[in-house]
Amino acid sequence: MPACRRGSNLYNAFDTWLTRQFAIEYGALFDGILPTLDRLALPIPLGGTSNHFRVPALKWLMASDPFNVTEDADLGIRLARKGYRCRVLASTTFEEAPTHFMSWLRQRTRWMKGYMQTWLVHMRAPRALWRELGPQDFLAFQITVGGTLLSALVHPWFYALAAYDLANSTFLAQPTSLFGLPFWLIASLSLATGYFASMALGLFALRLRGGYRLIAQVPLMPLYWLLISAAPYRALWQFATKRFTWEKTEHGLARSMAPPR
Repeated sequence: MPACRRGSNLYNAFDTWLTRQFAIEYGALFDGILPTLDRLALPIPLGGTSNHFRVPALKWLMASDPFNVTEDADLGIRLARKGYRCRVLASTTFEEAPTHFMSWLRQRTRWMKGYMQTWLVHMRAPRALWRELGPQDFLAFQITVGGTLLSALVHPWFYALAAYDLANSTFLAQPTSLFGLPFWLIASLSLATGYFASMALGLFALRLRGGYRLIAQVPLMPLYWLLISAAPYRALWQFATKRFTWEKTEHGLARSMAPPR
């Protein structure tokens, strides 16, 4: 039963606005989302710097893809397909967040490109994936891997459409037809609950780790999400032109060495 550590957090969280948002994002992932997947016994797309495996075991399982640039996420799904369960441990690894936008964007592009590779590779035979994972884990894979990509790609288009509606004084206007009303209600509810739940998860993660100095950054999370949306489009271009290029993340640039707590 492989395991990943519960919390990966940043020792330079206060360096820049990017690192502050990164710290909230990491807290939400490693203290909220991954433990929830663990409790529900769902496949965990591994992540971070403290995953340890025996190489002969991975070779025996044929569970390592040397061409995937986000190999940890792919590995978590491969282990689930073989019937193994990954657990989250109550341990923390502090690491360095990229402090400059281009360094951050290159890292995020690699992650998104790896998610594309992971989704496409495992969906080459969807029936086999369904059979090996089962309906519940299959759906979880679509949400955690495919949903991460889709939401990042779609998010900026929501703002574009919202700006168009604002310019025409039709933003959040109720539809005139009875047929369109249910869709409008569902869309409005999804918008409100999606933003609220994401920010609430960020607050939960900060309270859990005592990162109260970062609470003021929570309302700015949607701006950070817009930056994230640049990465999958860059990843799409790389996927078509240089699929296996691994853009190394610069380290050793941190201005501080103190974790949020």
